[in-house]
Formats: sequence, C-alpha cells, structure tokens
Amino acid sequence: MGHRLSKITTRTGDSGETGLADGSRVPKDSARIGALGEVDELNSVIGLLVAEALPDAVRAALAGVQHDLFDLGGELSIPGHSAMTAPQVTRLEELIESFNRDLPPLKEFILPGGSRAAALAQLGRTVCRRAERTLVGLARSESVSATARIYLNRLSDLLFILGRVLNRHAGTGDVLWQKGKNR
Repeated sequence: MGHRLSKITTRTGDSGETGLADGSRVPKDSARIGALGEVDELNSVIGLLVAEALPDAVRAALAGVQHDLFDLGGELSIPGHSAMTAPQVTRLEELIESFNRDLPPLKEFILPGGSRAAALAQLGRTVCRRAERTLVGLARSESVSATARIYLNRLSDLLFILGRVLNRHAGTGDVLWQKGKNR
C-alpha cells in the first residue's frame, strides 16, 4: 500500500470546504460532513474506552467495531457508496446476545456510571445515538444505506450492555435510578 497521508497540511480546506473521497468538494458544515464527524467522534470515544483495562472479549469486540466505523466513514465519504454489510450487523447482534446472556435482567433504569470503563461505554452509547440521528437526518436528503443506520442502532445497544458487563467485571453494580431521590 502506498502512502495515503503523505501531506497532512494541504490548505485545501481553508475556504470552508472539504473534499470527499470521490473528488467532489462540499461545505464543511454539510450534513454529510456532519455525519462523518459524528462517526469519527464515536470511534475516538471507543478508542478512549479501549485504552482502559478491559476483558479480552470486550477489547476484541471493540477493536472490530473501530474497524467497522472506518468502513462506515468510507461509505459516508463517497455519496451513493455502500461499505457496511449485513454480516457486520449480524456480528453485533451475536455480541449483544453473548454479552447479555450472563447479566441479570434489568428491573429499573440505570444511570451512566459505576466504573470508569462502564461510564466510557455509556458515553460511547450516547455519542452513537447522536451519530445515528445525524445519519437519519442525512438520509432525508441524500443516499445512505439502511445497513449503516441499522449498524449504529445495534452498536448503541451493544455499548449499553458493555457498560453493564464492565461494571460487573469491576465488581461494581449497575447504578440504579431512584425516582424522586433528591426531592
């Protein structure tokens, strides 16, 4: 593979436009660039989570997710291109089932928190939901694959479950919401 990023400072974006992978130029505040930015932020939050001490299975799952999110970014960088696949969604569904299998059923809502790693997983969940909303908004005016939207929906579920798994791994229970606690 050749050098993809041989020059970082190009000055081509100084006018408020940026280039897509198909060579077209779009405003930096376009819906497509907004969606790309949300997916990039999500990948960065997951990178922050991966920097924590994690069980090997969680680390492996998140490494796969980070690669998938790069695929999603590639899809978004070429209007009309599809890079996300049904097997990527299926893999998330299998991870959700696997990680959720040993968790106790929820009887109450939980608050983000507990261990640091769990809190980062919940932060990732909220960033993922925002990325999903942005992608849905983009799909109102431009082509976006249904698989990409489904993937983000499943990923937010996985991150919620991983928050619970990571609290359990740390010996910290879920932080349960208590209605009217501070009245």
